Amino acid sequence: MHNERFLSTWWTLKLALGLVFLLEGIDKFFNLLANWTDYVNPTVLAAVPVPPEQLVMGVGILEVLVGIAILTRWTKLGGYLAVLLLTALAVNVIMMGKFYDVAVRDLLLAVVAFALARWTEARRAEPVTSDARPLEASQAGLLRLNL
Repeated sequence: MHNERFLSTWWTLKLALGLVFLLEGIDKFFNLLANWTDYVNPTVLAAVPVPPEQLVMGVGILEVLVGIAILTRWTKLGGYLAVLLLTALAVNVIMMGKFYDVAVRDLLLAVVAFALARWTEARRAEPVTSDARPLEASQAGLLRLNL
């Protein structure tokens, strides 16, 4: 399972998902990508005693932490946290009765995050093997690599 395609795909998912969480989390403070308060369900606002801007910033902090976890050695944990967060965000907008496109995107990203977490488990569970060729002594008596 530890071949070049596996590792390059794993790294692609890790970097893409981690950076998306990190950047969207930071953007919750600047609203450059979207006006994030538009996506807050009024029912949630009625239950949480904070202004929508502060709630969105709180979600942004969570997203930044999840992004950092995915990008560092806590990829598996970050992946599973991303699944929970993305599913909650999708349910939030579905319950509003609008932004179904965002809900579908978030659910798809949740599947990607789940795949990354599971892939990380599999990657760590297998023993590391090497197909590198051993060093051989050259005729001059120095070691050389047979690559």
